[in-house]
Amino acid sequence: MSEQGASLVLSIDTATPCSSVALTIGTRMDGEILASLSLSSGRTHSRRLLALVDYLMEETGVGWSRIDAVAVSLGPGSFTGLRIGMATAKGLAFAADKPLVGISTLDGLASKCAPTADICAVLDARKKEVYAAFFRTNEAGLTVPTGVPMVITPEKLSACLPDSVVMVGDGVRVYGQLWKKLSEGGVQFAPSQMHEPAASSLGFIAKEMLERGEVLNVAEAVPLYIRASDAELNLSQKKKGNRGK
Repeated sequence: MSEQGASLVLSIDTATPCSSVALTIGTRMDGEILASLSLSSGRTHSRRLLALVDYLMEETGVGWSRIDAVAVSLGPGSFTGLRIGMATAKGLAFAADKPLVGISTLDGLASKCAPTADICAVLDARKKEVYAAFFRTNEAGLTVPTGVPMVITPEKLSACLPDSVVMVGDGVRVYGQLWKKLSEGGVQFAPSQMHEPAASSLGFIAKEMLERGEVLNVAEAVPLYIRASDAELNLSQKKKGNRGK
């Protein structure tokens, strides 16, 4: 696979405090990671994301002529992080005239757990809730979603968990002990190093989507938030209050 002229996917994930960028070749079945960088620190994504992309391409000697597409994590996740990642990916795709592919953050997390039969990807959504989605492994050994992403309390999610499920994502760090207790120890957790989203996982899925023609309209692409932001909730409450006067 590592042919010098092989086309690559540049992928970006900023759904969590971790900024992750990667260059990948191929799909989940036959792909490889040419290079990847992940950085968690107190700095915002906007102050380091483009620098990470520039460093990645400079160190690998990859020019834009070899980039097949730009992939970005759609969410769910941090509202600010998702907006920064989407804006950056759209800008790069537009400037380089490359297709833009969007992948659910939870899809990327779950793909790291194959070939486990049942998987639940969970991200801490704050406010005592998690973002979650369920997946299964198909006959080809690839994860496929069995429902849509949701925002839910940890207690309600516990009631939905099958006995043999493997859970992955930073939600495990926050609520893992609760899920163990409520399920009487029946759930399994992925290794700790798998709980952070990785741009490389997005890159492999993006290549599969690209081959199926599943690309975003660069001008109209928006993140997948799942729930309303605090600003939207406050505005809604204000409008209700005004109507009540």
